[in-house]
Amino acid sequence: MSQLTKKLTNINISTAPEDLICYSFDASGIVIAPSAIVWPESTEEVVRVMKYAYEKGIPVVPRGAGTGMTAGAVPEKGAIILSFEKMKRILDIDSENLSVLCEPGVINGRLQRELEWKGFFYPPDPASMNFCTIGGNVAENAGGPRAVKYGVTRDYVMEIESVLPNGEIITTGVRTAKGVVGYDLSKLLVGSEGTLSVFTKIRLKILPLPEEVITLLAVFNNLEAAGNAVTKIISSKIIPRTLEFMDHEAIVSVEKFKPVGLPADAEAILLIELDGYPSVITKEAEKIVDICRHLGAEIKMAEDEYARNDLWTSRRSISPALYQIKPTKINEDIVVPRNKVTEMLKYLRKLSEESGIKIVNFGHAGDGNIHVNIMVDKADEEEYRKGLGLVEKVFQETLSLGGTISGEHGIGLTKARYIGMELSKKELEIMEAIKKAFDPKKILNPGKIFPPA
Repeated sequence: MSQLTKKLTNINISTAPEDLICYSFDASGIVIAPSAIVWPESTEEVVRVMKYAYEKGIPVVPRGAGTGMTAGAVPEKGAIILSFEKMKRILDIDSENLSVLCEPGVINGRLQRELEWKGFFYPPDPASMNFCTIGGNVAENAGGPRAVKYGVTRDYVMEIESVLPNGEIITTGVRTAKGVVGYDLSKLLVGSEGTLSVFTKIRLKILPLPEEVITLLAVFNNLEAAGNAVTKIISSKIIPRTLEFMDHEAIVSVEKFKPVGLPADAEAILLIELDGYPSVITKEAEKIVDICRHLGAEIKMAEDEYARNDLWTSRRSISPALYQIKPTKINEDIVVPRNKVTEMLKYLRKLSEESGIKIVNFGHAGDGNIHVNIMVDKADEEEYRKGLGLVEKVFQETLSLGGTISGEHGIGLTKARYIGMELSKKELEIMEAIKKAFDPKKILNPGKIFPPA
């Protein structure tokens, strides 16, 4: 790669073994070493890197913070990692047009804090918000707890400046509140997992900060009652800003990992938040309390901001807490229609009991998004193989209930073999044609999304 450093002068590049190791994996646990790491600081530097890679036929993998669960940022052997840690500026907060322009390396949580200080609100809030990047969020179409009311990243992307594999710059979308001119390429790029172009600037829609927030914790001694509560809350025409679910194993794990006083003997809990005008959300909270109590729940209300933050700290700690159960986590993020959540949870409990493998469930019950965690030990080959075998069964049941195999984690490498379970051959052909139009040499994040040949 000495040729790379000679050609791309004045750009931060490393081929040091320690750097290659650090950028060889993401949250999926899959490890493949790249040939070099490049840290661009501007669109112009990205253009130079892409032109060089296109000319030489070198694969390039854009990378945010490496928090993805499906190996979307894991490089192909010999690839260049294009890491956006140094492109982290918030360029403009437009209070008159309610938008913010930022670079892809901006941390989601930092953007949230900057906006809230100015009285604005950016709803998408992945569990990894304190370290994941906006560029990665856009690439994966990230969601989060607030998606039940406010939607996902795609609903907030207005305009994207990006660099094509051949080094050309395109700007897709509009700065205006509406616009219908040709195909909506920005929405196509959202969720494309770094396979079509490299994002360099992103304009996002923002909202006024809600006036008040009420946080409720509903504790259930019956798993099915918790699932039924989700359906009843939504059908009562109340849309909370969050409606989160944790099963018994998730509760126990997080209390051992970062105790905040969650009831370890509960079968399930719902973490429910409402936001808006105080008089309106107080009435809605009373209605939700009534629904949950009729289903046998005990209700607690966060008394202040500290109590509220403790509850959310526990919720955002579930994923790392699960490693106390087993050293390997096979993590899936299925979505089923809201009225099928109870049925899916019952199926997962039965599957766990029949297989003898612990399956821990939590997630965004308000929009039907369940994070299914199959806990195994990869060192135990038989157990690991058995755990992997459960994935297809989970997906089959999900699809039979009218769901989808990925709600916000994308496809990446780990789900590529299963994509044909949900998408038809024709749909995949259309997707491949789109990929070819953007990236005829197939150098941009190769091996992701599409099933292995």
